[in-house]
Amino acid sequence: MGDSQNQDLRVSFDSRLKLKFCGSQVTTDAGLLAYRELDAALGLTEMGGDVLSDSRPGRNKQHQLVPLLRQSIYSRLAGYEDVNDAERLCVDPVLRHVVGGRASQPDKQAASSSEVGRFETQILSTQRNLTALMKLSGRWINNLHRRRPLKELILDLDSSVSETYGRQQGAAYNGHFACLCYHPLFLFNQHGDLEYAMLRRGNKASAKYWRKVLLPVIERYRHLDIPKFFRGDAAFAILALYRVLEKADYRYAIRLKANAVLEREISHLLTRPVGRPSHKPKVCYHSFQYQAKSWQRSRRVVAKVEWHAGELFPRVGFIVTNLNQHSKNVVKFYNGRGTAEQWIKEGKNAVRWTKLSCRTFKDNQARLQLFALAYNLGNFLRRLALPKPIQNWSLTTLREKLVKVGAKVTRHAKYVFFQLAEVAVPRRLFAAILDRIARLAIPPPVTHDVKRKYIK
Repeated sequence: MGDSQNQDLRVSFDSRLKLKFCGSQVTTDAGLLAYRELDAALGLTEMGGDVLSDSRPGRNKQHQLVPLLRQSIYSRLAGYEDVNDAERLCVDPVLRHVVGGRASQPDKQAASSSEVGRFETQILSTQRNLTALMKLSGRWINNLHRRRPLKELILDLDSSVSETYGRQQGAAYNGHFACLCYHPLFLFNQHGDLEYAMLRRGNKASAKYWRKVLLPVIERYRHLDIPKFFRGDAAFAILALYRVLEKADYRYAIRLKANAVLEREISHLLTRPVGRPSHKPKVCYHSFQYQAKSWQRSRRVVAKVEWHAGELFPRVGFIVTNLNQHSKNVVKFYNGRGTAEQWIKEGKNAVRWTKLSCRTFKDNQARLQLFALAYNLGNFLRRLALPKPIQNWSLTTLREKLVKVGAKVTRHAKYVFFQLAEVAVPRRLFAAILDRIARLAIPPPVTHDVKRKYIK
């Protein structure tokens, strides 16, 4: 299965070498086994079976929904973003075992390219399944918080660009990014988990549909009595957003675009300092109450003015906030939203969620949600299971060093052995990862029969 039937290849520089291709006996993605262990400990992909419906008629289905969902998620986590990649991956021994079900049986294989394609474009893209798929990331995060309760919540809302090619439905020219694209919207928490993602047409404004993204997440956390915060750039300086956050008891810091009224409030800071400018920027802060014409009441605005050597005019920024902290701390808190931009870059580089190549918009929406699930699974392992020597690895580094661990597979009557290489991740580190994952697993509840037996 998957092994070449041709003769061995030879190289001229050393006549002793022969090249043999054994696709079903050797794998380059053995690190996926650690992610599958985390998946099982948290019960993540199993949730898909509870919320997704199978519209395929008949009972003779080779692959059930959960194995198909796993195949779509794990292939993206390993860097195989195209459906055509399943043509080779369906016989990969690691993928077959992480997918489970029929695929893990001897002499069987995972779903083919056509089967995966039908699953993603015909089953997942239905209105009911697509709605459930968009909420699945939140269910995963809720399940994680049962193991690791939150002490505070910080939400970062930001948009990004996904370039399109050809005649893809919903693609439009975006003047800010200067390309034909989609314009997805992402909501992260402070740990880098993707709370919600929505694909939008390329010509939509940065804050368009913010309610559809933010309100479901606010509702999910409404029962938690913890400090809650929100950060956003100037695109989200919207009166309706302020009201929603204030009503839900969120503290926020949102950038404001400069205008003449705001600049008059800091006119005393816009005069160049006297004397020779230092190489280190001179920074000043100022806090004041401001009420725009559309606002029914005034709100606090914090201004930051930076004078840099060699620059004629200062750099000025304004932040509207309901935080009661010192102005410098408000600016520092707002600057933390830059990590959300880094997480978006990781999503682009590590799981390649800009690879939205389907023709219809709803199919690309489903693909984006699969990329989001793959990203979250990778982020869960990074922040929960990595030992101290590698705890700072990015998702891209994890894919290149942990996921891409080569292994030789041998099957016996009772066991399947994966003989892993120890180049980037030695046995000690891999064992430490598995040990940390085991601590996350919640023991199954004790049944009445077990209790009765224990009493006897």
